[in-house]
Amino acid sequence: MREGVEIDVRREPVGTVAIISPWNFPTATASWKIAPALCYGTAVVWKTANLTPASAVALAEIIDRQDIPKGLFSLVMGAGGSIGQKLVESAKIDAISFTGSVPVGRGIASAAVQNFTKIQMEMGSKNALAVLDDADLDLAVSLALGGAFGGSGQKCTASSRLVVQASVHDAFVDKLVAGARAMTVGHALDSATQMGPVVSAQQLAENLAYVELGTSEGAELACGGQRLDLPHEGFYMSPGVFLNSHNDMRINREEMFAPLTSVIKVDSYDEALSVVNETSFGLTSGVVTQNLARATHFRRNARTGVVTVNLPTAGTDYHVPFGGRGDSSYGPREQGKAAAEFYTTVKTAYISAGTPG
Repeated sequence: MREGVEIDVRREPVGTVAIISPWNFPTATASWKIAPALCYGTAVVWKTANLTPASAVALAEIIDRQDIPKGLFSLVMGAGGSIGQKLVESAKIDAISFTGSVPVGRGIASAAVQNFTKIQMEMGSKNALAVLDDADLDLAVSLALGGAFGGSGQKCTASSRLVVQASVHDAFVDKLVAGARAMTVGHALDSATQMGPVVSAQQLAENLAYVELGTSEGAELACGGQRLDLPHEGFYMSPGVFLNSHNDMRINREEMFAPLTSVIKVDSYDEALSVVNETSFGLTSGVVTQNLARATHFRRNARTGVVTVNLPTAGTDYHVPFGGRGDSSYGPREQGKAAAEFYTTVKTAYISAGTPG
C-alpha cells in the first residue's frame, strides 16, 4: 500500500440484466435470478418461458407490490427466437442470465459476445447416482426413485444414470423396478399422486422417442416408458427403467428430460467414478455408501459442480452457489454469495490523502 494513498474497493450494480428462465421451475428459477439482481440494484428484464405464462404474471404482480423503483423490473413475453433474440443482441443489456438447453445457450453466447455482454448460463446435464457395494439399498432405491422421477424427470438435477456395483446390482434392480412400477401417476393436485404429467405433447413425443432409441441401442426396458390414458387431460407416461445399458449409449449421453433412468453395472468403485465422470456435462452427481473414505474421495474427485452423499442428486439450497462444469454451465455461479460475482462489477478507487495544488 502506498503512503498517502487511500484505496476503496466496492461493488456496483452491473447495469441491466436480461433473465431468460425455463418452464420446469417457472417461479423458483426465476426468483433465484431476479432476487439477487434487485438486491444489488441491477435492473431486470425478465423473459419467461412460453409454456408457463400464468406463473410469470403471478410473480410479476408480487414484485410489483414491493417498494422498489418503478422500471427496475420488467416482464416481457414472446417467442425466444424473436423477443429473446432481441434481448441477447441488444447493446443496452449489460448481462444475461439464462437457464435452458445447450443449443440455445450456444446461440446466446454467440450473440452476446458481439457486445461483450456478461453471461451466466445453466444448461444441460446427465447426472449420475453411484450405488456402491456397501450402500443401504433401501436408501439407494428411495434416492434413485425420487431423483429420477420427481418432477416427472423434468429437472436439470435428475438422476438419469444409476451406476451400480455388480455385487449389489441385482438386488438394487429388483427393488428399483418394483418401486417404479408401484408409483402412482396422476393429476398433480391429487394427494395420492407421486408423479404428474410431462409438460406438453411435444415433450411426451420426445420422451417416447427416447424409449424407442434406448431399446434400439440394446438396452432392456424393464418397466414403464409408456403413454398413459387417464380420465382427465394431460400428457402422462409411466416411469421407465432401462437395464443392461452402457455409458456410450445415447440414452446415457444426451439429456432426455424425461421420467426415464438407466442402470449401468460396474465392477468396482474406481470404475463407478470413471463412468460418473465420463460425460460432456457436469452438473450434479451423488454417491450412496457407508464408507467415509470412499465418500470423501468421491466428493473430491467427481467432476461436477454439485456433489451429494447419501442424498438425491436433485435439489438445491438457495443460500449456497449452484452450477456445473463442462456443457452444464458457463460463467459465474448462481445463488448465495456467488451471485455478487455476476450481478455486480468491482470498482477500485485510489484517493490521494494530500491536498490538491
